[in-house]
Amino acid sequence: MIRRLVALVFVLAVAAVLSVALWPQAVGLQRVFPVGQVVSFRLAAAAVAVVLMVLLLVLGLVARPIRSLTASAAVLLLVFGVLSAGVVTARGLGRTDFVEKTPTDVTVLSWNTLGAATGADAVVALATEVGADVISLPETRQEVGVAVAEAMGAAGKPMWVHTVAYDQIASGRSTTLLISAALGDYQVAIGDDGTTDARTTPVLPTVVATPVSGEGPTIVAAHPVSPTPDHMGQWRAGLGYLADVCRSGDVIMAGDFNATLDHMAGLGSDGGALGACRDAAEATANAGVGTWPTDVPPLLGAPIDHVMATEQWLPTGFRVVTELDEAGSDHRPVVAQLSRTGA
Repeated sequence: MIRRLVALVFVLAVAAVLSVALWPQAVGLQRVFPVGQVVSFRLAAAAVAVVLMVLLLVLGLVARPIRSLTASAAVLLLVFGVLSAGVVTARGLGRTDFVEKTPTDVTVLSWNTLGAATGADAVVALATEVGADVISLPETRQEVGVAVAEAMGAAGKPMWVHTVAYDQIASGRSTTLLISAALGDYQVAIGDDGTTDARTTPVLPTVVATPVSGEGPTIVAAHPVSPTPDHMGQWRAGLGYLADVCRSGDVIMAGDFNATLDHMAGLGSDGGALGACRDAAEATANAGVGTWPTDVPPLLGAPIDHVMATEQWLPTGFRVVTELDEAGSDHRPVVAQLSRTGA
């Protein structure tokens, strides 16, 4: 009797743990350590579950007294693996087709350059290839952004450079945003509270650029800090800040969010994934493709780099660039094409 009770408690505990890992937003744990880290890698977690399932089945064959216990746990792991893979598949395994670009469309490129490990030339080559109108470069100093802008100008596409740096020591504490001159003049507000981190996302900066004329989208290069054990609070605050920026108005936001769609659960409004901003990858069946790190296959990685926009914009193309995994960064670039909706 006691053995059966212990077995039941064990199976229920395994089921509870796997349920939380599968859908942590059901119990509000999607932004809590270590659940938030596990859910970042859904397909990898599914693969681990399958391996554990096989090991439990083998163990059951050689240890008959616990065979029913291992079989029950193996079934739960199989269900977890199948459902996790199903979530990734439903979000999209990658579509790279773009609708033909019109004069009013905006092409957005985002690439965390890992402190400019990629160099300016790689950014310019990709931006030129895709015809980027907006370039979001987390972990990129101003001088690199200027070099990119100069090369883009020489290629016939002048761009304005906006950089926010929390210090000049670590390149990771700089974020640079380039905006095509064809979109008009933009400005970046500098807070007067004397505490730089309070202006945007904590620890790492986000660039929020608004049109000088008052007409056109607010353009944001986003970079909340990563959810390490020491920075969970700042990470949550950063995502909350970005959600607030996207609550209303006309917004295009791109960058390294250090968050998947699972982490953003509960931060959306009016149908948005983060505030009222909708995720371009999700809208184009690409949200299951990992952008970090580059040393694992895309489907095993975490989709944490995003392009988002409010209802004024419709994603008409998106792709995770997988051909530049050896360029030096640990992030893959993402490219989105946004079309005006008239909203």
